[in-house]
Amino acid sequence: MIYTCTMNPAIDLFVEMDTFVADEVNRSKYEEYQPNGKGVNVSLILKQLNIESTALGFLGGFSGDFIKNELDKIGVNNAFVEVDGITRINTFVQSENGEFKIVNQGPVIDGDAQDMLISTLQTLTDEDVLFVSGSLPRGVDHSILIQIAQLSKAQGFKLIWDISDPVLKDLVKYRPYLIKPNIDEFREIFLEGRKTGEGEMVEAAESLIDEGVENIIISNGGSGAWLINENIVIEADAPEGTVVNTACSGDTLLATYYAVFKRTGDEKAALKEAVAAGSSTAFRSGLTDFSDVKALMSEINVIDHKRTEV
Repeated sequence: MIYTCTMNPAIDLFVEMDTFVADEVNRSKYEEYQPNGKGVNVSLILKQLNIESTALGFLGGFSGDFIKNELDKIGVNNAFVEVDGITRINTFVQSENGEFKIVNQGPVIDGDAQDMLISTLQTLTDEDVLFVSGSLPRGVDHSILIQIAQLSKAQGFKLIWDISDPVLKDLVKYRPYLIKPNIDEFREIFLEGRKTGEGEMVEAAESLIDEGVENIIISNGGSGAWLINENIVIEADAPEGTVVNTACSGDTLLATYYAVFKRTGDEKAALKEAVAAGSSTAFRSGLTDFSDVKALMSEINVIDHKRTEV
């Protein structure tokens, strides 16, 4: 079974208006409410690709009910821990004045709720896969991530990290199946924040592979993405398009890569489709519906690089 864990999910409210002016009533011409959170997005994309998953994490209040109800409608299994407080609502305003992003904090998660989540994860076995994605909510520190990594090592389930927490560096020793930082996160966490060239970035990734990480995907926005493991170093460039919102593109890329590789066993094909799907999401307000992914794939080149260490 595949599980996704989003500890700080959200409703994303997308608003479009002609102008956005201070001290005036600004009326929208379009609005859309979407269940969101990085792991939630992974579950939604997997569902489109006919792969079942169960979404885990914390939900609270009327906004939490909305997320659960929307997932139920779509047919995404979910088993969130109910908490006090209100799941956050993030707002993205698009106007001729530019894009404005308002990201809220969300509820404080107490120790009992955290213990309930860990109890669920303690039931996972070596036949399971767990995606852990996104930021930690208030009340939760990164020790829970170490605890999850230890469970993975002890119980044998595959663990996929898409987090920007610096503790990711300490999780390498637990031999995760895949990590997916973006290029800025990779440099910040693993290269002490240095703005290095691609060569040094790949060398650092190869060192992590030698330490036990099985696969690394480094997303690079409009430049595409890299995949590094013990066998290959490949790079996929990105198609041209008008970027509307990049917030969910990395989640789309990750879920699509996993789904296509699971189906085909072809890393190059999986990375190519993943970059196309991630780009498709970036070119619209919400997640891709995959209607343009095949066309976008025709614009993408996958380049082989040699490993620098043998």
